[in-house]
Amino acid sequence: MSSAHPETWPVAVVRGSLDPDLIGDVTALLAAATETDGNPPLSEQSVITLSGKAGSADLLSLALYAGGDDPAAPATPDLAGFAVVLADPEGGDVLEVAVHPNYRNRGVADRLVEALKDERGLANLQAWSHGNHEAAGELAARYGFGPVRELWKMRLASSATDMPDVGLPEGVSIRAFVPGQDEEAWLMANREAFAHHPEQGAMTRADLDARMAEEWFDPAGFLLAVDAAGTLLGFHWTKIHPGQRGHQPLGEVYVVGVSPAAQGMGLGKALTVAGITYLRHHDLAAIMLYTDADNTAAVSLYTRLGFTRWDVDVMFAPLAQR
Repeated sequence: MSSAHPETWPVAVVRGSLDPDLIGDVTALLAAATETDGNPPLSEQSVITLSGKAGSADLLSLALYAGGDDPAAPATPDLAGFAVVLADPEGGDVLEVAVHPNYRNRGVADRLVEALKDERGLANLQAWSHGNHEAAGELAARYGFGPVRELWKMRLASSATDMPDVGLPEGVSIRAFVPGQDEEAWLMANREAFAHHPEQGAMTRADLDARMAEEWFDPAGFLLAVDAAGTLLGFHWTKIHPGQRGHQPLGEVYVVGVSPAAQGMGLGKALTVAGITYLRHHDLAAIMLYTDADNTAAVSLYTRLGFTRWDVDVMFAPLAQR
């Protein structure tokens, strides 16, 4: 580990796709940060975009390597910190910063933000803190950012409570997603269900294909609610995170959506319960989900089903723009 101050270390600025060596360094940094913090420092969308699986034209990355003029630096420098900005076509580009545990409390994040400030400025920018770390809040405040959104992570012990007996609306049935058949119909239903959601509603075919290519993808856990004519009314896409370091796998209520035309039928609750029931047939330690803190209807439903708040992600934005 280098002993020099991060101000002397070089920052690599990359627009678009990353080369394989940098992807490998970023992957190792993210793994170390996740193990230390219990939360991944980057969102799933950022990781997929960095991999190049869903395109990377609107991607700006900054990599801070330990070393520079330090004679004690290793021959192969460590990636001390990494920042990524995902462009949002509707404005409000999103920043995420990850710092390797070995290089924390040394100004690495400040060095990255200063480089970003020089590269594209900090206006029209939002930033996520996954896990709402105190250091992230202090960093945001130093640059005039304040909290604007909370994303709750809620958790349910896999055998904590019995699920209510929720029937489907008349004429509605649930079947599994069929790869090669349901992609476009699902994308349309997803856009309609999340028309005002800043991330989920913007999912593209490339985003969907990238997720379907992941090892965790299982169409059997991608539940679709259809009417008698086969029209897609809603869905519950579940996810199972593989067990790591002796821990059991973790289930996730990945995304639940109902088309506007089918809302008010109780389909959202029925799909939620159906997905949880599906997950409970697997050997899982618990089931988790993400929901916006101000989505009172969703928070109320999940609380009634036995979920409790487990952690929180916070989004920051410039106070002058609020």
